[in-house]
Amino acid sequence: MDKTFQEKLLENKLLLHRDGAEILQVNVGRLCNLTCRHCHLNAGPGRTEVMDKDTMTEVIAFANRFQFKTADITGGSPELVPDIDYLLLELRPLVNDLILRTNLVLLLQEDYRHLLDLCKELKVVLTASFPSTNANQTDAQRGKGVWLDSVEMLHRLNAMGYGMPDSDLKLNLVSNPTGAFMPVDQCRAEKKFKQDLARKWGVHFTNLFTFANIPLGRFRSWLESSGNLAQYMEKLSSGFNPATVKGLMCRTLISVSWDGYLYDCDFNQAVDLPFSGQKIHLTKISKIPPGIPIEAGDHCYACTAGAGFT
Repeated sequence: MDKTFQEKLLENKLLLHRDGAEILQVNVGRLCNLTCRHCHLNAGPGRTEVMDKDTMTEVIAFANRFQFKTADITGGSPELVPDIDYLLLELRPLVNDLILRTNLVLLLQEDYRHLLDLCKELKVVLTASFPSTNANQTDAQRGKGVWLDSVEMLHRLNAMGYGMPDSDLKLNLVSNPTGAFMPVDQCRAEKKFKQDLARKWGVHFTNLFTFANIPLGRFRSWLESSGNLAQYMEKLSSGFNPATVKGLMCRTLISVSWDGYLYDCDFNQAVDLPFSGQKIHLTKISKIPPGIPIEAGDHCYACTAGAGFT
């Protein structure tokens, strides 16, 4: 990697600035039941960072003030967070689309049946991590037995109507590469996933999204220990696509951490690059005008390589 990300932007006469704030992404904590190798946040069972109900109330007030079109709830594993039902119920009337990200496995437990019923009632979009239709590849990335549990949960969701043809209950899958390489073409991957899952396991879903792994957190540690970091960063930087910059998700997204502080994206949370270069709590901001520079680092290469994060 011969240039930093900022140098690459300057070389291409590009500016990375905010166009507005249409998507509110809320990271409710680092606690998770899995320890996936590609996790950029080092989320896992031992983490204690969890959003409390008071901060949820502040998030709801923030969403009401700024009238976002979409709210995207992520983690960690959001299902593990106490009062997650409260956050979903209160955010739903404030946005056109409400997304809950899940690793699927936890939802198999009977204790979370009420959460599934609530998601169905509120027509929450479920976005689930599902790296591969190959069981060995998935388990290598996410843990032994995760693939079988995920397929079982997808069957249950289909039975509820999620992901079925002509259903208004959307079930999206997210596939990240299982190693230090770039994701495959999204359109071709979606076609293959739909064919394989339907033919072999009778599973249906709405859309597939393929993203490069972000070289942060547990994935960066794996890259370093396996001797792949320099090679992977070179792949990302050499794959820089100037056309992706205009449509990057950070240009219309604002990210809130579990303790209520603002960031340009969830990845910047991982390296503590705060919104507008200074740590601002969501209760202390009155406007998010267009034109504000977006904080960026070399991890941003992952969002601009190939088709990018758009």
